[in-house]
Amino acid sequence: MSDAEFPDHMIYDIAHVTRFDYGAQVKFARCNLRLEPIDWPGQKLQSYMLRVSPAGRTTPARAEAGLAHVTRLTVDEPVRRLTIESIARITVDRLVPTPEPGDPTLREVAALARDSRDISAAGPSSYLFPSPLIPLDRDIAAYCAPDLDPGRNALEAGIALARRIQQDFEFDTAATLVDTPPHEAFAKRRGVCQDFAQIMITGLRAAGLPAAYASGYIRTIPPPGQERLVGADATHAWVLLWCGPERGWVGLDPTNGIWMASDHIVVAVGRDYAEIAPVDGVVLGSGAQEMDVSVDVAPVEEG
Repeated sequence: MSDAEFPDHMIYDIAHVTRFDYGAQVKFARCNLRLEPIDWPGQKLQSYMLRVSPAGRTTPARAEAGLAHVTRLTVDEPVRRLTIESIARITVDRLVPTPEPGDPTLREVAALARDSRDISAAGPSSYLFPSPLIPLDRDIAAYCAPDLDPGRNALEAGIALARRIQQDFEFDTAATLVDTPPHEAFAKRRGVCQDFAQIMITGLRAAGLPAAYASGYIRTIPPPGQERLVGADATHAWVLLWCGPERGWVGLDPTNGIWMASDHIVVAVGRDYAEIAPVDGVVLGSGAQEMDVSVDVAPVEEG
């Protein structure tokens, strides 16, 4: 047993509801849903259910990129509204990482990733290079470089960078959009979890390190004396840094400046958001549309 902290064994019920209101009748829609949590170290899916109303057919589909469970949704009768409900129960039993003297340095991690022959979707070499939504950026690379000395312990460097981003950037839901590039959010020094994850990944990849984009949920812990608000939680994004074959992928949350641990639930992993968006696809005949997303992550009391 390492010196890592013992995990908090948690069971969560997750309700992720997406509602579309269309300006005109939708005649046809074909969407990819990536809402069912994947298998990942430290978590186990106990049950899952997907409901679509008032109409729609769902079939399994192959993930073209990234690590995700993909369901193809086809709507071929006129609708003005569409509701997609994703219901899951999941057990999370994950250690909080602790940097140790035997961990590889960033230099060693970079070399191990370059030499890796793992060509699976979880192999480190797939996450070394720029991706469509996360290009290389000289300014972001320079900002991240002070924490990424090649001789530094990989885990120490990763959490140091995550904490600096959390301290230097302001969480502001009005500052960016889903397609805001990392450089724009970086220049503003504000944004949301997607922006902070993309900025950190940009810096890690610029240093030759394998970094992945993780999408999922985080439990919202209310202030003492206050009840947890239903629907107050949201989809979340953070960073996975590959730290060698023994440590594997280590989660780092730059929005909160913390490790991925028992409060984090991984749904999908990819090079960037485009590979693992919860819902994407083609809609014909809708005109304008409004989308409302509600996520509730409820700890289950074990009796």
